[in-house]
Amino acid sequence: MTKNKKGFTIIEVVLVLAIAGLIFLMVFIALPALQRSQRNTQREDDLARVLTAVNDYQSNNNGKTPFDPKITATDKLEKFVKRYLDSGCEKGAHPDSTVAAKFTGDGVFKSCGGQFSDPQGDPYVMSNKGKADGSAKDVSSDQYEKVFNGYYHASCGDEGYTNPGTGDRDVAVYLKLEGGAIACNDNH
Repeated sequence: MTKNKKGFTIIEVVLVLAIAGLIFLMVFIALPALQRSQRNTQREDDLARVLTAVNDYQSNNNGKTPFDPKITATDKLEKFVKRYLDSGCEKGAHPDSTVAAKFTGDGVFKSCGGQFSDPQGDPYVMSNKGKADGSAKDVSSDQYEKVFNGYYHASCGDEGYTNPGTGDRDVAVYLKLEGGAIACNDNH
């Protein structure tokens, strides 16, 4: 008489564990890429928001751009960020931030981090690059992801090159994304 034993064989158990391990491995490999993609999507949305703010600024300032160096760049860029991108800066540092709204030099303004901040929570930086001439790659590969580079008399070119625009109202804003890609948005 043979006994019927109920249960799993060692091969069945190892096979199930191997399949479960592969599933977990795929999730852990795909998850960081998905998170990076979501952060980059938010940065591209913020880039579009910057261009919308530039258009609002131009409408309210007789067509001038916040990146035109004919007016004091420091004062203009500060007012642009405070009034159009991060109204929390008007009252000083954002209550949830240890970073005050300030200039870091050479036409660069660091937001107070209230409403104008990176998906990881760090304040964005707005950089006035002036007039585009299209002669060199304007967005270098070592630019940090949290820096918006704004150009006037410019349009978006390929792979970080700015093309000269057709007029002084033309603006292009670049931002390097995680992974090295460069996003650009212009207003024409």
